[in-house]
Amino acid sequence: MSAVASALGVSRPHLASSRQTVPRRRGRPPLPDAQLLFSIRALIADLPTYGYRRVHALLRRQTEREGRPTPNVKRVYRVMKVHGLLLQRHAGGAEERRHEGQVAVVTRNTRWCSDGLEIAAENGDRVRVAFALDCCDREAMSFVATTAGITSEDVRDLMVAAIDHRFGRVNQAPSPIEWLTDNGSCFVGRQTRRFAAGIGLMPKTTPLESPQSNGMAEAFVRTLKRDYVRVSVLPDAESVMRELPRWLAHYNELHPHRSWATAHRANSSPNQPRRPCPVFRGQQHCYLLRRSSDRPRRPCLDRR
Repeated sequence: MSAVASALGVSRPHLASSRQTVPRRRGRPPLPDAQLLFSIRALIADLPTYGYRRVHALLRRQTEREGRPTPNVKRVYRVMKVHGLLLQRHAGGAEERRHEGQVAVVTRNTRWCSDGLEIAAENGDRVRVAFALDCCDREAMSFVATTAGITSEDVRDLMVAAIDHRFGRVNQAPSPIEWLTDNGSCFVGRQTRRFAAGIGLMPKTTPLESPQSNGMAEAFVRTLKRDYVRVSVLPDAESVMRELPRWLAHYNELHPHRSWATAHRANSSPNQPRRPCPVFRGQQHCYLLRRSSDRPRRPCLDRR
């Protein structure tokens, strides 16, 4: 080989590599993608706003239940990219105010947060919604919805529903719980703050012009609008009212987020169905997420 290489005036490695007609493949051959692609398409058919990370989380959950190997997240990304199933990249927006605080807590029933949002129907109706989240497991414990504005009375009903959902029919929470909100008039009213203190909640408000201080509630608003409102058919306000309990049930039980596993394993709420309990107050339509729909609604005066 050396004599031939010297005669031709080429190097030995070059002469040896020219004899290899089929290049050697490194690593193991790729797995077939047909079954994985079918599972991915089945998931995003109902959840078109889910990217590859959330799809991978749902696939991992599904394969663990069935006892099958979990697909690698890089493989899920590759398959979705090849078949054009990835979401469009977010280009970013205006620079946000820096927030260095910590909203999340490590223990349940230590801090709850609340906020409101507006959902527009196709016919122009607008539904205002206020909700309560646990800052540990991010469970949506209760909500109120109305075609009018959210009032202090609605917020007090929201507090009562959250207490009932976590602790049952009690007059006061077993231990003080922080109640984190913004500075909306329905949250900072004197009667609302006095009522909150009476049932074991400690009202806390964010600094002015600092929505990041209630970032968990703000993130829930974005999730609700992106993954549920935007992909649903909402012809009128009544359809929004009907869909809200289903959206929140899906968020609490199936929607992948950072604290989903903690919430799923450590759910201490009573194991009873949560059904919407309609309450009609004039032209307002208010729904509370209760532990049971057959229990009569308790007026706020019972807690004073």
